[in-house]
Amino acid sequence: MTPIIIDKRYCGPPNSGNGGYVCGRLARHIPGGAEVTLRAPPPLEKPLDAIATDDGTWELRDGGNIVATGRAANVELARLEKASFEEACAAELLTPVKPHEHPLPTCFVCGPARAKGDGLRIFAGSLAHPSQSAVLAASWTPDPNLAADDGLVAPEFLWSALDCPTGFACNCDQQSGTFDKTPLLLGRMSARIEARPRPGDRCIITAWPTGRDGRKRAAEAAAHDEAGRLLAVARTTWIAVEREVQLGRG
Repeated sequence: MTPIIIDKRYCGPPNSGNGGYVCGRLARHIPGGAEVTLRAPPPLEKPLDAIATDDGTWELRDGGNIVATGRAANVELARLEKASFEEACAAELLTPVKPHEHPLPTCFVCGPARAKGDGLRIFAGSLAHPSQSAVLAASWTPDPNLAADDGLVAPEFLWSALDCPTGFACNCDQQSGTFDKTPLLLGRMSARIEARPRPGDRCIITAWPTGRDGRKRAAEAAAHDEAGRLLAVARTTWIAVEREVQLGRG
């Protein structure tokens, strides 16, 4: 067993871990592309056990409760959206979730209440001239404190950076590009990392919706560096929930 502790810095909702970060922590045990399903809100500041099962999957457990399960997966996207760093910065000004309206202002990835160097402060907004409707983009320049021992940005932070932009995309209508404010929680995330940037590298995140089925909403995302090199791709499923559930009170 390998203990994992989700520091309170890496929260999504105030009292649980950011979904992308938690998925990325478990995915460290899985070579190549991985799919992680969240089964329960990941608790903060508590030792969790990462356990390999007999069938080759991994489980993240809080005592007898399964918080997440992970497995190897082939993560190939049907399309890849790209934007320049300047286009991504312009898109941020069009973010559909204004700071005073943000449902989770302390979220590690997209929370506007987080200081630079503390949260990732990734604020996805609509591209002015996307190749298809409802494509969002954001800039991201990783802070030095996100580096792993090899000097590159740790894998779980790439998972994190691709998480919340897909949540924003899931609330965009594919046809009209309009945005709703349905409370969502990440249910499943698959990602493949091609290359990891260095802290200080200027990166671009793009995200776009891919479908809805009842309470489930799906989206995909990609991360590129400023030169256009693909860093990582992700596919996500989000679940529409009540606001109290989103906050961990339901």
